[in-house]
Amino acid sequence: MTVDGTRDIMFPRPVFVEKIWGGRKLETEFGYEIPDGPVGECWSISAHPNGDCLIEGGMWDGRYLSDLWANEPQLFDGAQGDRFPLLIKILDAHDYLSVQVHPDDAYAIEHENGSLGKSECWYILEADPDARIMIGQRAHDRDEFAAMVKEHRWSELLNEIPIHAGDFFAINPGTVHAVRGALILETQQSSDVTYRVYDFDRRQPDGSQRELHMTQCLDVIDFSAPLLADGTVSAPEIGGITKLMSCTYFDVFRVRVTGDAPVTLTQDKPFMCVSVVAGEGGTVRVGEGPLHELRKGSHFLAPSGCGDLAFVGDMELIASYAN
Repeated sequence: MTVDGTRDIMFPRPVFVEKIWGGRKLETEFGYEIPDGPVGECWSISAHPNGDCLIEGGMWDGRYLSDLWANEPQLFDGAQGDRFPLLIKILDAHDYLSVQVHPDDAYAIEHENGSLGKSECWYILEADPDARIMIGQRAHDRDEFAAMVKEHRWSELLNEIPIHAGDFFAINPGTVHAVRGALILETQQSSDVTYRVYDFDRRQPDGSQRELHMTQCLDVIDFSAPLLADGTVSAPEIGGITKLMSCTYFDVFRVRVTGDAPVTLTQDKPFMCVSVVAGEGGTVRVGEGPLHELRKGSHFLAPSGCGDLAFVGDMELIASYAN
């Protein structure tokens, strides 16, 4: 099968988001042109209203991903839902994110104007020597949690552990979390709903503090969630491919490509998202179609029917698709 222009892979233009906790590594490590100041997020593949990606090059040049989802359903044959379901980001957590938690679908639909909930996962790309993640909490119920927050008993309340490059964390709705000192590839539902428990008393440039959401946090925290001790990946690597996670909303894979022997990803899904997160780069051939050059920081979307993806070069990828 020869891939015509309508089914070739698509390269979105990233959207960059300034954050009080961000840094400059999206520029220095990936070569992106980013705004001045602390930039915390690169929305790499997104059709969310708060960061809709424009397609660059190819048949769909100049159209937004949300437009393609709404008006070119053949590109996503078999996909469900009224909106593009995934959002792929790179986070530059120079300082701590707020201590936060996300809702599930049911809560978000009812309380956030029909938004999706936010299941997400983090693959740690780089970590400072003292990098830390807060993931999970030790209170047994909402009353105990509220009391410990009021008394600022953070070290007792929060499960904080060191992190390293190559760690992986599934962050389900209801999981209290924060992170510092890391570059992260995040795969998540297409949602921008975050409830903050604590923001380290930081002030924004105008002197204000960011809003906290204690009532919503107490509503959605999963007090029965087990505590993690580390983020070591134990799943086997087969042919360069490691399945990092499978959940209701998405599957996520790490793909390691070395040398001239191609690593092939079967693309039999309504679509697949792929991010080059490390290495010197290489190429991808789509079915029997054209060869595309890739580098660290490349992101693309492979539509339905484009054919399998054959990678050659020296690079590490994170790939995902919606369930």
